[in-house]
Amino acid sequence: MNRLIIIPVAILVLILLNGMYVVQEPHQVIITQFGKPVGDPVNTPGLKFKLPLIQKVHRFEKRFLEWDGDPNQLPTRDKRFIWVDTYARWRITDPLLYFQRLKNEMGAQTRLDDIIDGEVRNAIAKYDVVEVVRSSNREAQQSEELVDDNSTLEPIVSGRNVIREEVLAAARSRTSDLGIEILDVEFKRINYVAEVQRKVYERMVAERERIADRFRSEGQGEAFRIRGEKDRDLLRISSEAYRTAQEIKGKADAEATRIYAAAYDRSADTRSFYEFIKTMETYRTVLDGQSTLVLSTDADIYHYLKGDR
Repeated sequence: MNRLIIIPVAILVLILLNGMYVVQEPHQVIITQFGKPVGDPVNTPGLKFKLPLIQKVHRFEKRFLEWDGDPNQLPTRDKRFIWVDTYARWRITDPLLYFQRLKNEMGAQTRLDDIIDGEVRNAIAKYDVVEVVRSSNREAQQSEELVDDNSTLEPIVSGRNVIREEVLAAARSRTSDLGIEILDVEFKRINYVAEVQRKVYERMVAERERIADRFRSEGQGEAFRIRGEKDRDLLRISSEAYRTAQEIKGKADAEATRIYAAAYDRSADTRSFYEFIKTMETYRTVLDGQSTLVLSTDADIYHYLKGDR
């Protein structure tokens, strides 16, 4: 008898529990009956009630959701191919319409793949690659070795931010009837394809080689200048040394002449003795042990020997 009572009571309790549900703060709920939505969306958190067994609860996020697209190779207006990786943030604004059009988050992600990827492709195709990769007409920053380089960046009209706003506006207009709102679209990464990257690297290498050639040329010019200054200084030093030597020799000759003159200006005995000494030194220099000297009786040496002087 007790078993017959317990079973119906348990079934009744299960039915009552099935008629209750809890809405969490980050969720919003749609109630369906036999697969069709009934009533208004439930947005307030707390304990809620529904018809047990025949009604079903569908929970959807209130929070911001992420869409992360796959990198795509896209052509620009100037026929350059670039890799574009995009991501977006979106949210569910009308859960009833969202459920009717997209069913769940997987359906929404699939639809956003078509919408955002398509708008990004359309926008990129309308602009040159320089407009896609740059966002402003800033002045080119140059390193110290490029101070005298007069190259400038090509000016842009729109830029990456304008393109992003165009993609966002176009994507929003296509999702207004889906019960969702795209909050933001950003380019996560923009990169050149392999062929364009190779050309960019070749241009960078050529630029660095040009700088290296300029440095080598300036170094050679500086070396020639230093060698020229060295030769000029060496010639100046040699000239000054030669002039100083000549001045010293001139002063020495003048001093010797003065001494000779002073010696000749002395008394006759002193002058005769000096003349005798100089005559002997001359004979010693001119004659050796095997030389024969023939002198006349008028030679000075006979006068000195005879005591005339």
